[in-house]
Amino acid sequence: MVKNEYRQDETKIYADKEGPAKMAEGIAMLRAYESSKPEDERICYDPYAINFINPKILDYAAKHRDEASAAVENNSGSIVARVRYFDDFVKKMIEQGIEQLVIFGAGYDSRAYRIKEMKGRVKVFEVDHPGTQSFKVEKIKEILGTIPEHVVFVPVDFETETFREKLFSKGYNPSLKTLFIMEGLLMYITPNSVAETLSFIAENSGQGSAVIFDYFPESVVDGTSKLKIAQDIRNFAIQQGEPLQFGIKDGELDEFLSNFGFSNIQKITSEEYKKAYFHGKNENRNVCELVYFAHATIE
Repeated sequence: MVKNEYRQDETKIYADKEGPAKMAEGIAMLRAYESSKPEDERICYDPYAINFINPKILDYAAKHRDEASAAVENNSGSIVARVRYFDDFVKKMIEQGIEQLVIFGAGYDSRAYRIKEMKGRVKVFEVDHPGTQSFKVEKIKEILGTIPEHVVFVPVDFETETFREKLFSKGYNPSLKTLFIMEGLLMYITPNSVAETLSFIAENSGQGSAVIFDYFPESVVDGTSKLKIAQDIRNFAIQQGEPLQFGIKDGELDEFLSNFGFSNIQKITSEEYKKAYFHGKNENRNVCELVYFAHATIE
């Protein structure tokens, strides 16, 4: 079994912050750290990520460089692989002619700004909680000077509001070929919200549209897994104030997604994404065996 990526004693460099979204900032920190590495060593590259990190955290990391580096390195394997895999998938879908990209729970995702192939070709809808999104909008204005024309912000509280009407009111076209990203989202929303989101995608997207997401096994979410790493992941989420709420039972991904009308369902395990990306200096880096990626299409 791989080493634990979620040891609670290694989260203090970003666990006690003030701001709109602790988890979003923590993930941005992992992307920023990876992006600071040489081009031939880093798994993913996000030059904007550092802008979303509290200066106090950056100051702490600078003063405790070895400790901070060790903490981030141990926690980052599956996260940076997820960023890279999703980036690659987005670029592939752009080549295949998607016209819209919907990012549910967008957080501090920067794909709309850093993937050059998207500009002028794909309209991007960023759907997220109003608190996190308002902070992001101001940061994007600081970084770029303005909000790019191809980006539309859709503020929604997933727990109390439905995104359907808001998305349509912002110009979403259900007849177009669309990619839906749910990165680091499904595990934090209720099963009902997951079902509503997947149903919307299946019923309101053009032919060839696709969805990509990551998830944990249900046993991690409900606490029945006996693995220490599973217990640590669950406890870490509770500690962050964002407890896990949804998972998929082992062996039931195909059935789960096909029930909503999806096909061409693919599951990517930690062994597969480690083999794809972790070479050379990265060969011995840890990944979390319980983090899976999945994508599927609507025909």
